[in-house]
Amino acid sequence: MKKKFCFLIFALCLWGSSVIPADAQLVTGSRGSDDFQIGVAGYTYRKFTLDQTLQYLKSMGVKYFSVKDWWLPLDATEEQMKEFKAKCAEYGVEGYILGPIYMNSEAEVDRAFAYAERYGSDMFIGVPKYELLDYTIKKVAETGIKVAIHTHGPDGAPFPNIRKVVEMVKDPALGVGCCMDLGHSVRMGEDIVKDMKRYKAWIYDIHIKDETAASKEGQTWEMGRGVIDFKPVIETLRKIKYRGKVSLEFEKNPGNPHPGVAESIGYLRGVCDATK
Repeated sequence: MKKKFCFLIFALCLWGSSVIPADAQLVTGSRGSDDFQIGVAGYTYRKFTLDQTLQYLKSMGVKYFSVKDWWLPLDATEEQMKEFKAKCAEYGVEGYILGPIYMNSEAEVDRAFAYAERYGSDMFIGVPKYELLDYTIKKVAETGIKVAIHTHGPDGAPFPNIRKVVEMVKDPALGVGCCMDLGHSVRMGEDIVKDMKRYKAWIYDIHIKDETAASKEGQTWEMGRGVIDFKPVIETLRKIKYRGKVSLEFEKNPGNPHPGVAESIGYLRGVCDATK
């Protein structure tokens, strides 16, 4: 029976290809993946030049990525930033946000905000030390530039999860929110769907990835192969009317990440389309 079914599908495909003109335009409704601006976190291509990274993104039709300072140094001038943006535009890609930027002193906080201001950004991904949080909030008030604190899970970095951001900042109106790393949250053993609903006002940016295990030992895996069920994640993002970027951060295989990145982006788009 299974063989007959497969043969029938094959035959229909052959028949379809023979009766539909090669230049025919198929009219379809909007896809679910059109609801989201899918990007890639710059850390994914940490071993690659800017041109190589942009070429990879272009090959997947990815138009957004977060900018790390090895491509655009923290002391870059406005002219260098203009050239950087022009290079990205050649590939149809936008460096939509800077960071993560780690801030271990007031001088480093000042530098991060000045960097974002020169870039013309109204937000950057940052990781301040706990004792610098008040100073960071003060800089947000002075500049109007928001900070999305990246969460790092159970690995010992500041702000392991969005709950810690909420606990310490207290008021979402202060302009300090969260770049919620869903993979690291799962490694904390947390219910990411529940947290996204509860703390939706705090979510400025999202890093998405799959994990081998829902524990500290979990490692990045191609999306769809690991432990995360992405269907309710995408459904929740629609329900809370999330309007930010959804960027894949693929930490696996730093020397050759692209096959896994392409697989993961394809899977993510497929889930978005299937849940429309």
